[in-house]
Amino acid sequence: MPQFFSNKRLILLLVGMIFLVALISFSLRDRNHASLPEQLIKDVVGFGQTMFSKPTQYVSGIFNNVDSLLNTYDENQRLKARLEDYASLQADVNSLKLDNERLQEILDKKDDLRDFNPIQSTVIARNPDQWEEKIIINKGEIHGVQPNMAVMTAKGLIGKVILTTPYTSTVELMSTQNPNYRVSAVIASQEGEVFGLIEGYDETRKELILKRIDSEFKVEKGQKVTTSGLGGIFPKGIIIGEVTEVTTDDYGLTKLAYIKPSASFSILEHVIIAKRSINPVDGSDGDNTEADLTEEAGDGS
Repeated sequence: MPQFFSNKRLILLLVGMIFLVALISFSLRDRNHASLPEQLIKDVVGFGQTMFSKPTQYVSGIFNNVDSLLNTYDENQRLKARLEDYASLQADVNSLKLDNERLQEILDKKDDLRDFNPIQSTVIARNPDQWEEKIIINKGEIHGVQPNMAVMTAKGLIGKVILTTPYTSTVELMSTQNPNYRVSAVIASQEGEVFGLIEGYDETRKELILKRIDSEFKVEKGQKVTTSGLGGIFPKGIIIGEVTEVTTDDYGLTKLAYIKPSASFSILEHVIIAKRSINPVDGSDGDNTEADLTEEAGDGS
């Protein structure tokens, strides 16, 4: 009799294991619908999770709201401080502007290198072979656009007009590899204005190269670079970028700086053409660079 009970237990154990393996294989099988027991278990578990999660989320939401209110208060205080600084800065700017106007009246000076009339335009085409060098915009001669006018975005200078038609214009970007492309630039420092020429674009670094900087002046990383207005094409004061590295040129006589452009040359949609109040002259910014390339190609052949 004890043997029978022992065999019976073994048989029940084997049957239970077979049943368990069958259930596991059944549950692991790819199915579109859950079985009735699975549905019952999932619904019960889901109901329990919902009942538990709602109070938890409510309490968590209260703490998050309190934290958000505290952060909002701190941010509000910082914004108020910045607004006070902005108001003070705006007052200083207005005061300087009035002083400048009075000085111009005293000197009977009517022309300013900073003055220009903006012409709003939209980029309508880019050549895939010259994606980083040229763009075509939807303003031309009938809109008052002429070759050698500066072109910029809200963030900074991007290039100049090199070719015009009645309704469109071609703009050569500062990221061009044209060796004749130059921009007269200036760095404002405590020692005064440091002048140089933007000559070249480093494709690897994605930065402009500012050359011919007097070695006597100290140029540091982080300083802003703007147009000087002395090249004859670009108005004064247009932001170009920021100094990232300073070194010496090949001969060690002058300094060379790498400039991170403020404006992106890759993503361009809306641009501004700067029509100078003072008539453009041939200066260090160079002539029509399209003609320069043509002449170089002719000399090479």
